Amino acid sequence: MTKYSLDTPIAKLPRINERYLKKFHKLGLNTVRDLIYHFPNRYDDFSKIITMDKLKLNEVATIQGEILKIDNIHTFKRRMSLTEALVKDPTASVKVIWFNQPFLIKNLKEGKRVSLSGKYSMGPKGLYLSNPSYELLLLGKTTTHTAGLVPIYPETIGLSSRFLRYYIKLVLPTIIQIKEFLPYEILKKYNLPNLQTAIKNIHFPKNLKSADEARRRFIFEELFLLQLFVLKQKKKLQQENTLKISFNKDLIQAFVKKLPFELTNAQKKTAWEIILDLKKSHPMNRLLQGDVGSGKTVVAAMAGLEVAKAGFQVAFMAPTEILAQQHFKEIKKLLTGFDIEIGLLTGSEKKVSKKTKIFIGTHALIQKSIKFNNLALVIVDEQHRFGVEQRAVLLRNNNYVPHLLSMTATPIPRTLALTIYGDLDISILDEMPKNRKKIITKIVPPDKREQAYEFIRREVKNGRQCFVICPRIDPSTSLGASSQNILWAEAKAVKEEYEKLSEKIFPDLKIDMIHGRIKTKEKKRIMTDFRNNKIDVLVSTSVIEVGIDIPNATIMMIEGADRFGLAQLHQFRGRVGRDEYQSYCLLFSTSGETTARLRALQKCDNGFELAEKDMEIRGPGQFYGIAQSGLPDLVMANLKNLELIKSTRHEAFELLKKDLNLRSYPLLAEKLSEFKKTIHLE
Repeated sequence: MTKYSLDTPIAKLPRINERYLKKFHKLGLNTVRDLIYHFPNRYDDFSKIITMDKLKLNEVATIQGEILKIDNIHTFKRRMSLTEALVKDPTASVKVIWFNQPFLIKNLKEGKRVSLSGKYSMGPKGLYLSNPSYELLLLGKTTTHTAGLVPIYPETIGLSSRFLRYYIKLVLPTIIQIKEFLPYEILKKYNLPNLQTAIKNIHFPKNLKSADEARRRFIFEELFLLQLFVLKQKKKLQQENTLKISFNKDLIQAFVKKLPFELTNAQKKTAWEIILDLKKSHPMNRLLQGDVGSGKTVVAAMAGLEVAKAGFQVAFMAPTEILAQQHFKEIKKLLTGFDIEIGLLTGSEKKVSKKTKIFIGTHALIQKSIKFNNLALVIVDEQHRFGVEQRAVLLRNNNYVPHLLSMTATPIPRTLALTIYGDLDISILDEMPKNRKKIITKIVPPDKREQAYEFIRREVKNGRQCFVICPRIDPSTSLGASSQNILWAEAKAVKEEYEKLSEKIFPDLKIDMIHGRIKTKEKKRIMTDFRNNKIDVLVSTSVIEVGIDIPNATIMMIEGADRFGLAQLHQFRGRVGRDEYQSYCLLFSTSGETTARLRALQKCDNGFELAEKDMEIRGPGQFYGIAQSGLPDLVMANLKNLELIKSTRHEAFELLKKDLNLRSYPLLAEKLSEFKKTIHLE
């Protein structure tokens, strides 16, 4: 019988006062269970105890001996307190120094035997053991902090690993209350330790092998739960009813024939995948991902045409009013002659009627005042997921689930497609339209800035236009870090760049600016002027990143390019090169240094390759709000492990195939239910 339960609040543990409790809460630790699942992020290896005569300079070692003397010394010059001790064993004696820990003298008394682990260093007064971990050697008591592999935990000020180790060891017996939930056959197949053994070995391993095996088990477990979650969602959706849309061959052939260009093979393939989905009795849940300028809108228009001509409604949602208007114009042009009423619905415009079949708009489409009679297809642009609540609004008056097609120009790395987006079917446009010229990308060193300005001037004199992107404001370094403060800071940066360019660099050119604090009406006016060639140079924040199409713009100049991720830089670059003119992307680094990201962008123009490279360089946290997904750290750290992802996906798929509701695995079902509460992949 253990003294504590897994649900015992940390406040009930001995000697935990209000001050310590706040520090525990800061680490997200509220109960004994939280403490047990607070895993170390590394280990100090103090497995070799040596005699003092074997100590070597700059090596970490563990020694044991008797304290001959110990004193606190105050150094007024450096405002530091030192605790100096002399410790001996049968072979030698060693000086030991701790910095700013005067309280140690209360525990470490002359004549006591002690175990010390630290680095043997050289100082002004000779050799000494620097700031070692310490432990009194008492009869019948095992060492925790200075022998074997010593766990080092995520800490906060005033809550050290030593302190955490003490309490984790205190509550470790409660693991007998934790039941194994992974199926025995999976544990056996992948040679994974059971749950209790894994918890014990991740905190206090006998050796590195047992620590690694424990960590491997928890990585597998978390990825397996994620796979169960997304695959179960997928299977549940496949059990819903929807409106079946029959394939109208003559209609699609007429549409393709009317196009002023030839579809790429990738466009034909993805359009066919969508058409096949629309014919099914369960709703489509597909993500169409294609590089910048690969022709996603044409594919979406084809799907919308098929549904509208079958007598049903289509909702096409864009992230901004400017993009909604752009899609409205483009789709109206593509579907001219097919006798389909197309409406526009944004916060400031409402062009819809009772005859409207295709509704294009912003989130205004899901307002309560908008009622769809027979909505069969929802198309969402540049939003990787369509939220459960948003979907529920669109389903309000229906007893079926409409088909869903999401579109993105930000390619998803393969491992994320198999995990975070594992419930979606994915179509890929990996081919660019013919005769599209490659954008020339240049990293501009500080001493070539004037030449870059002259180049921009020449392009403008030839009738072309230029975007200038201002450096991203990092939330972690901006005052207050609120979205409002960041908007202010970015608006200020744009204004300063605008003033510099219009007054000092290009006083003879027509320059304007756009940022997050400009009102929608004014933004629309600016973008219309830019599209109509009334503006030569547009200074902007990253609001320009997604979807804007200005065929006459041939230069994308990015200030502080090193502050953006590869995927985002590639998105910026894709705003130019959309016509027959040669286009250019000029990269300026804040520090003047060339980073691996900038070199990768210069070498490669394939968005899919760049997404994989970005994942490799920066990890998955920067992708699509994943950092805010609530995913466990072990999952986040292993979203690049393709083989393990494939294995966990296979096991989850096989398990759900024979038992969708996990009735034969009640403990696993309970664990999955807990897991679902902690993550949000909307």
